[in-house]
Amino acid sequence: MARGSTGEDPSAKERILTAAEELFAESGFEATPTSRIAERAGVPKGLVHYYFKRKTDLLSALVERLPDEHVEPSRVVVPGDLAESLRRLVSELDQRLGASQVLSHLLWREADTHHAVRDALQDRFKVLVRQVEAVILAVGVGGLAMTDVESAAGLLALALSYRHSVARHAENAQPELERELNFIARALTIRAAPAT
Repeated sequence: MARGSTGEDPSAKERILTAAEELFAESGFEATPTSRIAERAGVPKGLVHYYFKRKTDLLSALVERLPDEHVEPSRVVVPGDLAESLRRLVSELDQRLGASQVLSHLLWREADTHHAVRDALQDRFKVLVRQVEAVILAVGVGGLAMTDVESAAGLLALALSYRHSVARHAENAQPELERELNFIARALTIRAAPAT
């Protein structure tokens, strides 16, 4: 086993997090003792507590494992085409978040009883809203009130977040957000159109 300069096994922490994610998903946070996490990770129980002072610290660390949601607007924006730009953003986010369906579901479930998880997920949601706002503004649809942009971004972010929080239970592939995207794009386009 490779060890870091402090003598620690750099993969031990990762194995602990992987074991915690698997066991929390299987049995739930409350029903999973740290001894089972240690056993699954193949480490002494004391090492779990060395890296994570409290069991809830494992949840906070798992939030950090969620994929980065930042998409550079220039990668997805089609100038003048709001619906296609939002479609491309959602597609990019789906690719990133799709790999963490179990983790996402687990964290949303635990957010009800663990404030740190709820706060971290709310922070991620705010980032997602700002990201959608940035794409809407970058499309170049003039004449939009910022309150309309904020409302549209919030609605799309809610739809996307909800879909990813329950994706594990979908019987087939995640449904497209086509109706929602088209509705938001049409609504913003109408709001931006000058009154005649």
